[in-house]
Amino acid sequence: MTFLSLDEQRILARAAAAPMLDQVQRWAAINSGSRNLDGLAQMADALADAFGALPGAIRLVDPAPVDHVAADGRVQPLIHGRHLHLSVRPQAPVQLLLTGHMDTVFPADHPFQGQRWLEPGILNGPGVADMKGGIAIMLAALTAIETSDATALLGYDVVINSDEEVGSPSSAGLLRELAAGKAAAFTYEPALPDGTLAGARAGSGNFSVIVIGRSAHAGRNPEEGRNALVAAADLALRLKTGSGKGFSCNPAKIEGGGPNNVVPDHAVLRVNFRPRTPADEKIARALIDRAMAEVARDHDVTLHLHGGFGRPPKPMDTKAERLFGLVRQCGADLGLTIGWRDTGGVCDGNNIAACGVPVVDTMGARGGSIHSDAEFLLTDSLAERAQLSALALWRIAHGQFQPGQKEGMTA
Repeated sequence: MTFLSLDEQRILARAAAAPMLDQVQRWAAINSGSRNLDGLAQMADALADAFGALPGAIRLVDPAPVDHVAADGRVQPLIHGRHLHLSVRPQAPVQLLLTGHMDTVFPADHPFQGQRWLEPGILNGPGVADMKGGIAIMLAALTAIETSDATALLGYDVVINSDEEVGSPSSAGLLRELAAGKAAAFTYEPALPDGTLAGARAGSGNFSVIVIGRSAHAGRNPEEGRNALVAAADLALRLKTGSGKGFSCNPAKIEGGGPNNVVPDHAVLRVNFRPRTPADEKIARALIDRAMAEVARDHDVTLHLHGGFGRPPKPMDTKAERLFGLVRQCGADLGLTIGWRDTGGVCDGNNIAACGVPVVDTMGARGGSIHSDAEFLLTDSLAERAQLSALALWRIAHGQFQPGQKEGMTA
């Protein structure tokens, strides 16, 4: 560890002393799967209590309206949980955005509900790394900052949403609103077990294509039917084979059909795209439009597109490089090696970067096997990452990050 000022040493000690492991274990005991509204409400209340220790105004924000396509092709409303928003010193000269998510990928009926120690320092449990550990780290860092002289300079908004694991459809507008005018942002997704951060990210688009054909008897007059299931399968193949270097395509599911003796008159194709750049996103959208027109013509069916590119690509521009450089230097001053690499995964960092705000979106705990029942948290990373965040926040408050200044650096 290199020389640190007395002020820096004080906030590091306070960040490391926070009761993060206890918080993680209590929060991970609450099932907060993205569709478990009761569990999300319980989690939101618990987080409101915890973050209520910070100054500022805290509120639970109603989700924005969201529609989804049911298996039968009907478009129906889909309810999400409320989102936590904390605003602290909105008139301060330096304004930051910190974000996390309270939802997990494990529904209330999933068998993975408990916690266990795999070995000392390695905790297995739902959401312990992704990202209840990250939320505890965020809170510890902010609590430490509130005891420092940074309070004269730094204001921030905290958003902990309830729908990140399903693409943030009901919170994307809130994120855009609160990202406006921010100097920088941190999101508390987990880092890799060795501490590596996510750099550039691909974008993501989720679509449902409703295919309407014409039913007929499969034996007596099949020629009068228009098979929606076959048309959906043809569309899936065209989209898959049309993807290439700039974006990937994953046809994930086709729903529809019925008795073997009836030509199916409806189907729904679910498909995901991962464009690497904004230009690739436009090319992918052109492919969707072209393939749908061709399938409609060749199969004499009607198609309706629902969905969109909810996560824009997140490049590593100059501002992002500078913010990563500050985090890397803070890590070096703590004796940590901070590196990063590009990834095809997406998160709220994509949405924040699309607002022109530099963001490091893996400021959370070190852990792994997320989205599976093997998910684990390296518990010694709680204090480590809380100190990293606290130091970075303190230095940003004191003018050590200037997003407009160019700097030549490589990851």
